[in-house]
Amino acid sequence: MASQAGADGPPLVLFHGLAGSGAWWKRNLPALSSVFRVTAIDLPGFGSSHPDARLILDEVPAQVAELLGELGIERAHVMGHSMGGLVAAGLAADHPERVDRLVLVDAGFLSLDPTWRHRVTGPLRTLPWTSPTILPTLLRDVVRSGPIRMARATAEVLRKDWRNKLPAITAPTLVVWGEHDRVCPLRIGEQIVASVPGARMVIIHGAGHNPMWEKQHAFDREVLEFLRG
Repeated sequence: MASQAGADGPPLVLFHGLAGSGAWWKRNLPALSSVFRVTAIDLPGFGSSHPDARLILDEVPAQVAELLGELGIERAHVMGHSMGGLVAAGLAADHPERVDRLVLVDAGFLSLDPTWRHRVTGPLRTLPWTSPTILPTLLRDVVRSGPIRMARATAEVLRKDWRNKLPAITAPTLVVWGEHDRVCPLRIGEQIVASVPGARMVIIHGAGHNPMWEKQHAFDREVLEFLRG
């Protein structure tokens, strides 16, 4: 359920998005693990998690907090992408003692734009900015999860509204967004920044929904500068 890289340095915990796994961070691991002890967590129902695991978002922050304790991580920097951004924000709000600095990457607060039209057209409009090199990893992760768990997890994310948690976040927060993301449009990031005390935003130019993959060097530079701060 968790993979680790980097022997020394402060702990950094990564959460992937819907249909993903810790492998979505593999382009960033060389830069991040040179500074931090990185733990990439596969959320319930995805990646290397137990075959019977099911994603229930209301339970995930407590589950993750417990897992961090089992791994000997009392407090860490936390970064989440898409659905993982929702989880990271929930962890920071519900268990502030666990989170040092927080990075939310194209965070999946999809309930801020709940229309079915957006759910269909958003991925299509983002496709031109999506690197085709991520497709083998995406397809492998989707197959590993299976159609039933994928459908249940998608329904969980689409109906979850955690906007009320955002003002409770006390960790210094960086919101990172791909310039051309239409899956989670930029206005969602702007609303997150407006709701989280002291948060600031960085836009990764030329990126879509996966800036850590599509523009890894610019992404790594911005994240490392913030986390080292």
